Amino acid sequence: MAGLVSVEAERAGESLGIIAGSHSLPLEIARLARAAGVERLVAVAFEGETDPTLAGLVDEIVFLRVGQLSRLIGVFRDHGIRRCVMGGRIAPGKLFSVRPDLRAAALLWRLRERNARTIFGGIAEELEKDGIELIEATPWLAPIMPGAGEVLGRAPSPAVRDDLEFGMRIAKEVSRLEIGQSVVVKSGTVLAVEGFEGTDACLRRGGALAGRGGGARAVKVAREGHDMRYDIPCAGLSTVEICLESGIETLGLEARRVILLDRELIEKRLKRSRLSIAFLTP
Repeated sequence: MAGLVSVEAERAGESLGIIAGSHSLPLEIARLARAAGVERLVAVAFEGETDPTLAGLVDEIVFLRVGQLSRLIGVFRDHGIRRCVMGGRIAPGKLFSVRPDLRAAALLWRLRERNARTIFGGIAEELEKDGIELIEATPWLAPIMPGAGEVLGRAPSPAVRDDLEFGMRIAKEVSRLEIGQSVVVKSGTVLAVEGFEGTDACLRRGGALAGRGGGARAVKVAREGHDMRYDIPCAGLSTVEICLESGIETLGLEARRVILLDRELIEKRLKRSRLSIAFLTP
């Protein structure tokens, strides 16, 4: 905790840029950074992706199309931003339908593999060329990254714990191969593995394959050596609702590596359901 406070103190009062994707993570970044003393927030948002509510939490916001890399960098440069963070999601399909500007096209042309690590790592390199450092948002997000052993809802039984440990091993291996970060398991059997379609589709597919008897357990992790400057694993109220709709009984999240959004709403929802959330270590 002392380390976290010192980092916050060092960065208090600075200007910070936010590259804001969809869902509520960019909103949390803005709120928590402001609470930690960051005085000026400038957001680059994306048409059809970013929650417009973000505008009320930052000092400046500029909406772009996905693929306008030169303009993104230009916004930060023109506003004197030297450090920025990234949060939120861009729909996977947009990576293939995007109309890149010349700078983005050149970046994509250089990549032998196109995944979150290579694309966002390339964006970080392009930012750095203009004197803008992409940093981790985790110093501000630590309050919403629960620790090991914490449980929301019912405590998992020994059988459920066994499945969660099994799911953790599988999810870690799948994420190491850069396939996905989530799996659904039941009684020591893998039902679904997250791929390009994302976590939500994986949960629905796994829940359906578990059958009417239920008993499915889902696990979400961060990749080993994961660059936490971008693509931070998250779970929120929408994740919980999909688990409930799909008959998933337990959700395991990697402790201190997965962000829990909408915690108060989730706790209220769990009081009216059989779902539990457990925070796990590999």
